[in-house]
Amino acid sequence: MKFVNSLVLALFLFSCQSEYEKLEKKELASGKQVKELFFGLELGMDKKSFFETCWDLNKQGKLTNGPSALSIEYKAQMASGNPATMRFYPKFEQDKIYLMPIEFTYEGWAPWNDDLSAENLREDVVKLFEEWYGPGFIEVTNEDKSQIVFVKMDGNRRIRIFKKHISAVRVEISDLPVEKKLKGNANS
Repeated sequence: MKFVNSLVLALFLFSCQSEYEKLEKKELASGKQVKELFFGLELGMDKKSFFETCWDLNKQGKLTNGPSALSIEYKAQMASGNPATMRFYPKFEQDKIYLMPIEFTYEGWAPWNDDLSAENLREDVVKLFEEWYGPGFIEVTNEDKSQIVFVKMDGNRRIRIFKKHISAVRVEISDLPVEKKLKGNANS
């Protein structure tokens, strides 16, 4: 009887988990290691290799320096046909990439141009990332639906896409076990 009660409780708790929580648990339990980011960059890549790869892509004309010292820029053609700028620069732990924050903005954005809204940009970014990483993004929202995030997990790699502010969309690609470990250490 105790076993049956435990089983019922476990099933109840599992059914109460959100779709995202189930996805995260399943992917992390798979043990699968996915390192691919984009343009030959990878999670776990050391700083020296990161800079060498970006330098090579810069010489090929694919990447340029962004507006700040720590940003790299890529001109992206979006599914909507609206050109966008993608800026990125990784975060390192022990000299290895564990998080790649990315910011997208439409070129020519203006508050009165509804075609270039952050919501449309988010749709474009999801479509671009589905081309790069395949389908499987799920929509996750808070209770009042004021925050919408599209998430995809492949083993250890989590991709999150969300509206940052009125004119920008942020993407975060992380090695989730490393990110969780660092957050756990920060809370200690």
